[in-house]
Amino acid sequence: MINYPNGRKPMETGQRSVEFGRRGMELEKEINRTNQFYLSRDIAVIHKKPTPVTIVKVDYPKRSAAKITEAYFKLPSTTDYNGIYKGRYIDFEAKDNQLLTSFPLKSIHPHQIRHLDAVLRHGAIAFVIIRFNKKNETYYCPADKVVNYYDHTQRSSIPYSWFQENGWLIPSSYLKPVDYLVIVDRLLTQGDSYENRQK
Repeated sequence: MINYPNGRKPMETGQRSVEFGRRGMELEKEINRTNQFYLSRDIAVIHKKPTPVTIVKVDYPKRSAAKITEAYFKLPSTTDYNGIYKGRYIDFEAKDNQLLTSFPLKSIHPHQIRHLDAVLRHGAIAFVIIRFNKKNETYYCPADKVVNYYDHTQRSSIPYSWFQENGWLIPSSYLKPVDYLVIVDRLLTQGDSYENRQK
């Protein structure tokens, strides 16, 4: 069973085909473009978190200029995106996936799972966006379901069928290529909050 917003499959008109080899960066670009649309319409303020970098060596070819010649990416401390929507803190991770039938759990780091669990306990709207590149499908997965699966499974991956049963297909349009707030609105209307799930 696939959960569609309002019970309807998203329209395919306006969706763009993208070469599979470029889908990883494409997902990030599409989320960033969607976030820019939300910001420009004063709908939400959500940004990608900068990747922490450790600078090792800096050269000064001129007194007025500095050039970084050696640096390393730190392990990201939390998730990809955060912000605020309708007075609620939003926090989410986004992952692309090249496999057809499953999503490898190693793609989500343990510290990201613990972070999602922590922000849920404090009332955040938290989720994971997973794109199955070869199927051209992008799923919204509530963080509590992802955390629960991660903590209790013996498998090394999440089967595609799990996303169909537990996730929501995210609609796409030219202006909002990854319109995840449609799903957030639906779940908020249903009262699908962390507090209600704990009752």
